[in-house]
Amino acid sequence: MEAEKIEKAVLVGLIMPGQPEKKLNEYLDELEFLMLTAGGHTVKRFVQKTDRPNTATFVGKGKAEEIAEFVKAEAVDIIVFDDELTPTQVKNLERIFEGVKVLDRTTLILDIFAARAQTAHAKTQVQLAQLQYLLPRLTRMWTHLERQKGGIGMRGPGESQIESDRRAIQHTISLLREKLRNIDRTMATQRKSRGNMVRVALVGYTNVGKSTIMRMLSKSEVYADNKLFATLDTTVRKVTIENLPFLLSDTVGFIRKLPTRLVESFKSTLDEVREADILLHVVDVSHPQFEDHIAVVKRTLEDINALDKPTILVFNKIDAYENEELPEFEQNGEEQKSSLAELKRSYMAAENTPCVFISALEKENTEELKKKLYDIAVQIHKEKYPGELLY
Repeated sequence: MEAEKIEKAVLVGLIMPGQPEKKLNEYLDELEFLMLTAGGHTVKRFVQKTDRPNTATFVGKGKAEEIAEFVKAEAVDIIVFDDELTPTQVKNLERIFEGVKVLDRTTLILDIFAARAQTAHAKTQVQLAQLQYLLPRLTRMWTHLERQKGGIGMRGPGESQIESDRRAIQHTISLLREKLRNIDRTMATQRKSRGNMVRVALVGYTNVGKSTIMRMLSKSEVYADNKLFATLDTTVRKVTIENLPFLLSDTVGFIRKLPTRLVESFKSTLDEVREADILLHVVDVSHPQFEDHIAVVKRTLEDINALDKPTILVFNKIDAYENEELPEFEQNGEEQKSSLAELKRSYMAAENTPCVFISALEKENTEELKKKLYDIAVQIHKEKYPGELLY
């Protein structure tokens, strides 16, 4: 069997007023990881400093021509922009790049979600998000859509192809929404039937180790991988710590610039977070931008009205923590443990929520996490089910 070709990609980003170049590089680092997750290989980045995106081509004419020359010379397959493009921009860019695929961050994330979706539920959610994104972009996509759905019985008298496709997609969106409403009702019934148990949800940025923690706490096989969005479907396991059984759920990871359509489409998945009694907010402490990741998760939790729940901040991957990644905490070349201890003290003092520093992979300090979780869960259990004994 012939090996699948690894597509070559270039990334494009803008440095806007008030945004340092370092911040854009962080975004492009993440975009490169997204491309790797999708199965592509990044060969070059293009950056332009500007006051605002060009309405016709996102980047300026000169930069677009520079990119086009490189793409042609290096036989690049994909050009990915770090921000969402308008249909007009995509159309103009594809003409400049002579038909080379032009994607934006949203399209790339949707593609990864489509590849990751395993269950009918996740596939329905992703399909809805894709069609909602596609609808205003039909002008350049109609021939692609015709191949997918066929034309027989879909066109009314005198309708153009694009009008027919738009009508067909709007009908499909309505059907998918109704299908998700039915799934939501079924899942809500399942959640209600789980009995008198405290519910705990793992939340966090994508690729912080939530699934590894789920596997460690539940002692069950849960898929985990060092890729973005390894988990799309909610996984629920019964966990017992000492004499207290509770339900632990793992949910889709959050990310910067997460498309609004995905948040809307994954409403039923996020209901596990909304209806949880306790949140385990998992953070990859070894990541240079972990504080930004904390802020992104908190904003998303606020958007779904789940920010006020009892929360434990779980700083994971302490085994991968290195001093040079967090220079603000270095003190005269102290060793890694001293720097990590300083980081721990600062968060213990600054945060109103309990914190624990662990390595789920190496099972380091996991007993401390279990104790903190047990102390909060047993208190909530007593408040919710006052007459029920624990054994």
